[in-house]
Amino acid sequence: MNHLFKEVSENYTLPEAIREAQRCLHCKVPGCKKGCPISNDIPDWISELAKGNFGNAMKIINSRSNLPAVCGRVCGHERQCEGNCVLAKKGRHINIGKLERFVADFDGEAGLTHEAIPEKSRGAVAVIGSGPAGLTIAGDLARQGFRVEIFEMQPEPGGVLMFGIPEYRLPKEVVRREIKKIENLGVLFHLDTTIGRTFTIDDLFARGFDAIFMGTGTGRPKTLPIPGINHPGVRQAIWFLRRVSLYQSGCIDQKEVVIGRGDRIAVIGCGNTAIDAARTALRMGAAEVTVIYHRTVNEMSALRAEYDDAVAEGVKFMWKSSVKEIRGAENDGAPTDMPWDAGNRLSGITVDTEGTLTDMAVDRVILAVGSAPASRIVDSTDGINVDSKGYVLTRDVPYGMTSRRGVFAGGDVTNRPATVVHAMQDAKRVAEGIVRYIDAVKLMESIDLPS
Repeated sequence: MNHLFKEVSENYTLPEAIREAQRCLHCKVPGCKKGCPISNDIPDWISELAKGNFGNAMKIINSRSNLPAVCGRVCGHERQCEGNCVLAKKGRHINIGKLERFVADFDGEAGLTHEAIPEKSRGAVAVIGSGPAGLTIAGDLARQGFRVEIFEMQPEPGGVLMFGIPEYRLPKEVVRREIKKIENLGVLFHLDTTIGRTFTIDDLFARGFDAIFMGTGTGRPKTLPIPGINHPGVRQAIWFLRRVSLYQSGCIDQKEVVIGRGDRIAVIGCGNTAIDAARTALRMGAAEVTVIYHRTVNEMSALRAEYDDAVAEGVKFMWKSSVKEIRGAENDGAPTDMPWDAGNRLSGITVDTEGTLTDMAVDRVILAVGSAPASRIVDSTDGINVDSKGYVLTRDVPYGMTSRRGVFAGGDVTNRPATVVHAMQDAKRVAEGIVRYIDAVKLMESIDLPS
């Protein structure tokens, strides 16, 4: 089964990468850099790659990105750097993502880069969550001389990178390699540690941290007001993807993933997570997978390349369609924490396509309509304000600070980012805010004011 999850995009060979890099025009006003949310110096590192200077290329990339092997695989290149490449007008854009992946993989496998670890003398920062935002904050601050400790509730770091993106798009070993780079900067990881349960925000301040960053993402899935939605044959996409990751890691049996050979699956939603769930269901043996979306193909939030791959693999799509009813053969309305076993299959769903109702026979429904922040930290902490939907409110100066002094937030928990690289973009700005805040506090503490 695991061979079905082999990475679908092949890497460049060394000669292929250099030839592709040599096609770059090195524009005076590089649209690729403008299109990159983290302003990666793309023409500069491509120029170094074209000359075979892999170490220099990696050094330039590292100055802006803590996760190049990840970004090279899962960024929306078609909408960002590659979409803004001047050669894209002729349909021959530079394959920037694939080149970034090549440089990062080459560097990691060859062990070329060994960054100097600065003395940790500027202050201490606690980072809650080890997803793309948390890892970016940790890397940026560690490089600037801050002592950084990450607190992660899962037994392995990585957040959505580890448990929310399938192996065929982002191999787990790639994520582990990127995390090891962060760890080599002197960042300390505390696993199986839930802030709001194991420790509170107040506990972290009592341990001597000067600032705290909340990068906890959106762990509470959203639902829809559909009759039958609480049937145990309906599950959240992120739950399903996590179960598959646990199965591939040998932590659970295949039957605990539940979707298996011959199943008919309906996926509600059409973002990247929905596409990931659909393609993963096929790999787990589903006979038929249909994505149901209430808008058109041109309005989906999923990347077009991911959609094209899904179509090529056999995923079906229903546009301008909404599920009106979910029917279970038994246990209808049972709590969703019941085992998702053979006795909890669905009998079918009713779909409305522009006013026409259709009954479909399906065994399982996967829900992929977004998620919202969990409330553990806010409920256990005084002074952190949230909006009506539970997203943490922050200020612009210093950027990212919440209503609680010294507590910062970024990434999905603030309802700003939408993708991995946008979470990284936001986190880089928050890192700058944390640096200014801590430096200002320490400056004030050093001033000997007259009594």
